Amino acid sequence: MTGGNTRKEHPASFRGLDLLPVHLYVLAHLRKAGVDYAKMMAKMSELPLSLIEDAVKELMEAGLVERDSGSAIKRSKARFKKAFEVHKHHTYYRLSRRGELLVRSIEGGGLKDYFDSLFPDGWKVVRALEEAKSFNELPEGLRNNKIREELLLHRFITPAGRKTAFFKLLVEFLGVG
Repeated sequence: MTGGNTRKEHPASFRGLDLLPVHLYVLAHLRKAGVDYAKMMAKMSELPLSLIEDAVKELMEAGLVERDSGSAIKRSKARFKKAFEVHKHHTYYRLSRRGELLVRSIEGGGLKDYFDSLFPDGWKVVRALEEAKSFNELPEGLRNNKIREELLLHRFITPAGRKTAFFKLLVEFLGVG
């Protein structure tokens, strides 16, 4: 993937799959939306489209995400759509059965393990950041350069220390807090 957030640079293992926060976001987004397309995921999260497209491709290769067939889509299937029915002008994706099971297992108690595998005290940091307004408001023990670098790497905070739209959606979709 582009943008300095690759598996080679910072692996996080979850049940045999290297799963970065951007992958987890795509999975959680599709779980919440039903079906959606990469450009909308990028727009909502404010992440680069290329990063989302790379994540979708990797998740498809892992068998966690699949293309949604058909030429039209109803709101009952695409929960983020406002119109009753729309014709597809993009490639839509949905969770595969395996992807659905993985998201359920993460939501069902695997969040702590997942975030702790990303960086030391990851779960504690994510929960504290979810409650705080910015990195600067984290408890003193969680406000160090190593944690700041990790949060920047995973695009959880901006260089100024504010929470990103990506982080806010990720914790909302996963039910952190």
